[in-house]
Amino acid sequence: MRPEKLIPTPKAFPIENCLNRIAPHRKIEGICAVLLPFDQKGTPDFPNFARLVDFTARSGLTPAVNMDTGYVHLLSQQDRAEVLKITRQVMSGRRFVAGAFIEGRGGPIVDLYLGQVDSICSHGGTPILFQCSALKGKSTDEIAAVYQAVASRCDGLLAFELGEMFAPFGQIYSLEAVDRLMRIPQILGMKHSSLDRRLEWERLELRDRLRPDFKIYTGNDLAIDMVMYGSDYLLGLAAFAPDAFTRRDNHWAKGEAEFFAFNDLLQYLGSFAFRDPVPAYRHSAAQFLKLRGLIPCDQPHPQSPRRPSTDLEILQNIAQRLDRLMET
Repeated sequence: MRPEKLIPTPKAFPIENCLNRIAPHRKIEGICAVLLPFDQKGTPDFPNFARLVDFTARSGLTPAVNMDTGYVHLLSQQDRAEVLKITRQVMSGRRFVAGAFIEGRGGPIVDLYLGQVDSICSHGGTPILFQCSALKGKSTDEIAAVYQAVASRCDGLLAFELGEMFAPFGQIYSLEAVDRLMRIPQILGMKHSSLDRRLEWERLELRDRLRPDFKIYTGNDLAIDMVMYGSDYLLGLAAFAPDAFTRRDNHWAKGEAEFFAFNDLLQYLGSFAFRDPVPAYRHSAAQFLKLRGLIPCDQPHPQSPRRPSTDLEILQNIAQRLDRLMET
């Protein structure tokens, strides 16, 4: 189906348009990109990964595995398969999301994606399609055709816009391309990781006009209050403290001002952890989870950027403040 002509969205949003989007009492859907921890030898710590998946689910968020936070781009196919196997066992039929990642592999794009989607669905997960370098040179029509072909093979999947600051194979689609993807019934939502509020507001406006049931999952770890304006979320920052995110979300649903205390502290954590170089946030996550007593080792993947040990004092302060907030 050809798209209707889009209503142009101005590059500058009047502040009234933004404020009018705020929806108190809305139930927020939270998805947490789970960290894959590593041990001192630089190998995946699968037993503690299983505990993090379980902790995330018990905290009230939907786990997302084989994501950027889980080093999907650095894992072997065998390790990705092990992540899926463990997640299926831990979740026992409960919902989870898993990345369909094909970067670096040769062959037809649709066939590669279908192989990943079939595997994820067979494990009980909802696929989210990572972008790849081969998609970057394609037209809007060609991109839409790829998603349509892949979506036809499953009941539901998620799309993904990943900014290049996270991965060189990522891209932020034109609004026309987003329009085309929203019109594919099996695509239930899209994670938007541009770190740009304006682009996300544009997608929310388009969603409201075109398909209100479509989910926009913010991936903006520098503006986690986008949930106030109608976004849900799939965040790497949620891996640091899924229990605190759930408390924040519950306060919003109840219309309680305590939402802001949680949001402000979590945003401070996000601004610190997601500073340049952004990919080093995974090491920050490991440091923070160790400080909280949730994993025994704070080593990142051997090929991933690291943070300095001097970060620990700041992270410890945030963790202590978060613990006190959680006790209220």
